Amino acid sequence: MKFRRAPLPFLAALCLLTSALCLRAADWPQLLGPNRDGIYSGKDLAAAWPKGGPRVLWQKKIGQGFAAPVVAQGKLILFTRVGDAETVEALDAKDGKPLWKFEYPTAYRDNFGFDPGPRGTPTVADGKVFTFGADGALTCTALADGKKIWSVDCKKEFAAPQGFFGLACSPLVEGKAVIVDVGGARSSSSARAEPELRAPNGGAACLVAFDRETGKILWHSFSDEPSYSSPVAATLGGKRHILALTRGHFIGLDPADGKILFEQPFRPPVQASVTGALPTVAGDNIFISAAYDLGGLLMRMTNGRPAKVWASDEDLSLQFTTAVHRDGLLYGLHGRHDIGGTELRCVEMGTGQVRWGKPGLAGANVLLAGDSLLVLTENGELIRAAASPDGYHETARAQILGRGVRAHAALADGLFYARDKGQLVCVDLR
Repeated sequence: MKFRRAPLPFLAALCLLTSALCLRAADWPQLLGPNRDGIYSGKDLAAAWPKGGPRVLWQKKIGQGFAAPVVAQGKLILFTRVGDAETVEALDAKDGKPLWKFEYPTAYRDNFGFDPGPRGTPTVADGKVFTFGADGALTCTALADGKKIWSVDCKKEFAAPQGFFGLACSPLVEGKAVIVDVGGARSSSSARAEPELRAPNGGAACLVAFDRETGKILWHSFSDEPSYSSPVAATLGGKRHILALTRGHFIGLDPADGKILFEQPFRPPVQASVTGALPTVAGDNIFISAAYDLGGLLMRMTNGRPAKVWASDEDLSLQFTTAVHRDGLLYGLHGRHDIGGTELRCVEMGTGQVRWGKPGLAGANVLLAGDSLLVLTENGELIRAAASPDGYHETARAQILGRGVRAHAALADGLFYARDKGQLVCVDLR
């Protein structure tokens, strides 16, 4: 039997597709991974850890802040504060060797004497690194060598308020736009009005889109203060949306022009509160949550608008961390991290029914890798547990960091990157 040779264009396209799939599995280029959903798609993790825990490949002393590490094209990007400068640093992801550094001065001071470092996680796209500092500096640098491409002082341009703990959005790249929850000056016009392209300091400028090549403002939309969540992009009802939690609302925007597609109030009744979790999207279902006596809300897109399915403060009330989704189930940290009342829970997405809970984890961030949960606690423990509705089944636990872990971790090419207040570690989970 003779086989026909595939045409060269087909082979070239197949190679490109294979390469792209490999890159997606190997990179963790933004907050919560390639799709901002906390899911690792690689198949290279070991079935079991060594007796003494997974091997630490390297570790490094670092500056202040809660920005998570990200990994792209073999480089780990870290955003910290060192002295009076916010610093973007590139390391070799395999061995931690420094590659380049870019820094600029910052005058940010935390009102509560808390950590003065940046909170927003860097985003890498199209060979560029985008960072958003605690004092509102949005910067774009080259991934190859760290050279500055452009920057915008959002606090100055949009009269962005400092809030409780500074500005904390992790930039979202969607198409040609870099989208940031700036929380700019309020407008006297209704928040329901379609956005207008006005002078930056006038009008609704909560969500702002910048041209990723030049930093030019493409659109700005809505009128509210910022939250400590970050926007996500999702296709709902066949249409692309930007989904964002602001200080007091849940909104959907058209990524092309910032047009408000829907909005609804969503704010804790406690004044001294923050909304930190990102929306979790599964098909046409959207789950949002906040602590401080507000709780979780599951919606389903119906006729272009999200319709309530269930709401409860008793099932899955998220303070800082974002829930991950698998097979119709949500996994997340229920309760208040700051008062030590958190519990890892498995909840049915469609009904809100709690399948199981595991208390005593002292707050944690959660990633999903295949059928396993990777739980990084605030005490620096890395826990591996089954992502199953049949109860909490822990399979491994290791101490990899010290206390005070708040930043999300990154998982790229089988390597787990995490930070506490003073150090960054790379742990081999392959």
